[in-house]
Amino acid sequence: MYMRTELKDKLSQPKLSLQLCMLALLFALIASGVIILFRLILLWLNHYTQTSELEFTEIIDDWRVLLPLFGALLIWLVARVGSKRYKRMGIAYVLHRVKLHYGKVPLQSAPGQFFQALFALATNFSVGREGPAIHLGAVSASVLAEKFNLPDNSVRIMCSSGIAAGIAATFNAPLAAVFFVFEVILREYKLHYFFPIMISAICGAVSSQLVFGNIHEYEQIGVIQIPLSQYPILAITGVLIGVTAALFNYSLLKVTATGQNWPLIYRLLLAGLITTIVGVFLPEALGSGDLAIERAISEHPGLMFLIALLIGKIIATIAALGLGIPGGIIGPLFGIGALIGAILAIITAAIFPSTDPYIGIYTIIGMTAMMGVCLGAPLAALIALLELTNNASMILPAMFVSIPAFLVAHQGFNSKSLLYKQLEIMGLGYKVSPVKQGLMKTGVRALMNTRFVIVRDNDELLLEVLKRAEGRSVLARNTFGDIQMLQLELQFTDDTTTLTRHSIEGLADTATLNEVYQILSKHRRGEVYIYQGHKDNIVGVISWAALQKEIRSGQV
Repeated sequence: MYMRTELKDKLSQPKLSLQLCMLALLFALIASGVIILFRLILLWLNHYTQTSELEFTEIIDDWRVLLPLFGALLIWLVARVGSKRYKRMGIAYVLHRVKLHYGKVPLQSAPGQFFQALFALATNFSVGREGPAIHLGAVSASVLAEKFNLPDNSVRIMCSSGIAAGIAATFNAPLAAVFFVFEVILREYKLHYFFPIMISAICGAVSSQLVFGNIHEYEQIGVIQIPLSQYPILAITGVLIGVTAALFNYSLLKVTATGQNWPLIYRLLLAGLITTIVGVFLPEALGSGDLAIERAISEHPGLMFLIALLIGKIIATIAALGLGIPGGIIGPLFGIGALIGAILAIITAAIFPSTDPYIGIYTIIGMTAMMGVCLGAPLAALIALLELTNNASMILPAMFVSIPAFLVAHQGFNSKSLLYKQLEIMGLGYKVSPVKQGLMKTGVRALMNTRFVIVRDNDELLLEVLKRAEGRSVLARNTFGDIQMLQLELQFTDDTTTLTRHSIEGLADTATLNEVYQILSKHRRGEVYIYQGHKDNIVGVISWAALQKEIRSGQV
């Protein structure tokens, strides 16, 4: 499917356009539909699989206690059926594709992600819903963008927009989705990115509200304004959360690195066994984190029970994610953070009774700080909890706690973003030099010179054509179909001109200036030709001199 040349020219430029926004809206509708379908199926399955309402003696005799083991086998079967080439999935993999491949996520990876994550969540593994939401949203948008034959720089924006739509459709939190994409996925802010991503997030949230209602998942948590007299205690809370988050990151990454080379079936069954054992004693520790949060905010929760539940939740999460169960990390982090906040609130209330009314705000603060520290995204975490609680009273205390928590973890323990560390363990690249990153934002159609002529190699009037070219590039096609650049060079010895030629490579008009740079930087000279559809349809030429001028202009 090819679009009009004028539209492709506009989309190749790193500028905001109405067309880009409309395409983002169209793709967001598709991505939101996929996520809504995923949520509906999961909701139906959870009706039969959750065990939290059972007592201990009932759990032992209930068939659902073995669900994690069944889930591990189902996940392995899906992985076996699918292609080994497309076994990568999840947030870390999407990050890799966005950074180095313009967000082009293979369509073949979508079925595996859909069903494996569905089985993982339905069988009570401690993983989050945002993992499949991000992967499926990215796949939906990027595949559509390629079908529309969009320039690669626009595909990256469409992929980011699909991710925003997926997150918003999952949590009904459009602003958090926007900030998550900018803070975690893109790690940069550009105006022409903002509006397509924001439109997609709105589309995802509206889709969620139409199907599930305008629900704020943690609105039931009682968040009241905390007085300034409590802030010294909050600072200590931040330090403790920072230490806990750093230890959690270290443990999860250690398990991930240790099990990286184990056979898949062994890893999945071990994760299922550990989850099953935890679930027998602490069923509230299973699932994405909602059950743990319910216990943390319940009336008069027991301190020892919350501590045991926290340990169980951490073990179940590390076992699931570290051993390769597909799913997200944010849901479990919310559960762990809520338990930490509730535990610290109860301990603090025993020493300072005045803190007793503020257990709800401590719970929210714990959730915010854990997500912000572990993912290296404090602002996205703050906005997420603001939308999920629908209460602005948590903003100032959550910010106050997040600062010491972040500094302790990242400076004191050298703990970095969990997602980027996972990429390093998996051997997936994500680092791009500033020059290449700038060049990736502009399509070749924005810079190519369309003033050129093509002549046959056996044309006897090549010299005359060059003399009459009047600044145009002159290309010749030889008998083998290769394209050569023709030039006249002045010989200073006898003041005569001679015809020179050299072969040049071609790039599709969907490429970016980064591909041009990769070809021409080897010799720091020369040209590339740009073709549309097939190599015989040449539409422009880009020279090393023009590329250097663009780089020096500061536009990339």
